[in-house]
Amino acid sequence: MFTLQRRTKGEALFDLINTIGMLLICFITLYPIWYVLVNAFNNGTDAMRGGIYWWPRMFSFENFQAVFDSPGIMTAMGVTVAKTAIGTVAHVFFTAMVAYAFSRRGLIGGKVYILIGTVTLFFGGGLIPTFLWIRDLQLLDNFLVYIIPVLFSFFDLIIFMTFFREIPEGLEEAARMDGANDWSIFLRVVLPVSMPVLATIALFHGVFQWNDYFTGMIYINNMDLQPIQTYLYRVVAQSSSSQMMSAVQGSAGTKTVTSQSIKLATMVVTTLPIVFVYPFLQKYFVKGMMIGSIKG
Repeated sequence: MFTLQRRTKGEALFDLINTIGMLLICFITLYPIWYVLVNAFNNGTDAMRGGIYWWPRMFSFENFQAVFDSPGIMTAMGVTVAKTAIGTVAHVFFTAMVAYAFSRRGLIGGKVYILIGTVTLFFGGGLIPTFLWIRDLQLLDNFLVYIIPVLFSFFDLIIFMTFFREIPEGLEEAARMDGANDWSIFLRVVLPVSMPVLATIALFHGVFQWNDYFTGMIYINNMDLQPIQTYLYRVVAQSSSSQMMSAVQGSAGTKTVTSQSIKLATMVVTTLPIVFVYPFLQKYFVKGMMIGSIKG
C-alpha cells in the first residue's frame, strides 16, 4: 500500500509538472500576440513611454483609423482577398486534377514523373532564373503572377495522391458502369468524397497566399496590384522616415499615432482574417493531416 501511495503521488507530481509546462508553452506562444493587440489599441504617443504589458493604458482606435485612412490600404486588402480566393481555388483544383491522374495505377511513365517531381522538392532554379521566367511569361505587373507560378505544387500532389489511392475502387467502377467518363468521375465522385484533403490543401495554400509579400515586392511595381502584406512590409521598412510619419499624421488628423503603433495595428488587420477562417476548417485539417497514417 505504501508503494502504491508513493507511485500515485509521483504520478500526481508528473501531471502537475506537465500541466505547468503546457501552460508555460501556451503563455510563451500567445503572449506576443496579446502584446501586439494591447499596444495596437493603445494611444501611440503614450505607448512610446513603455510599460504596457497586459492592458492598454490609454485605449484608442486611432491607430486603426490611421491604417484604414492610409492611401492604398483598402486596394491592397482587396488584392489580397482576390488573390487568396482565386489562387486557392485554382491551386486546389489544378493540383487535385493532376494528382488524380498520378493516382491511377496504369499511368504510363508514372514512376518517371514521380521521380522528376521529387527532384523539384529539393532543387530549384533560384531567384534570378525565376525572375527571367516570370518576365518572359509577361507576368511582371500582372495580377496573374500571384496565380500561375503557384498553380501547382508537387508536395500537395503527394498528399492528394495518397488520399485518392485510398478511395475504394468500387466507387469508380460503379460510375463507369453508369456511363461516366474520367472527368465525370473526378468531378462527381472523387472530389465530393475528398473534402478533408481539399480543405487541408486549401488551408495550406490560402495561408501562403494571404501571407505572401515577396511576390508583390519583386514582381509588382504597380501600387494598385500590391497585396496587403507587401503594404505592411513597406510600412515596416519606411516606419522611421519623416515622409511616412507625415502621411500617417495627415491621414489620422492627429499626432497621437506613431510609426510603431501603425505597424502593430497593420499587423493586427492583416492577421485576424486568416485566424478567423482557421476554426471553420480545423476539423477537415485534422482529418487531412491523418492521411496515410492509418492503414486498414
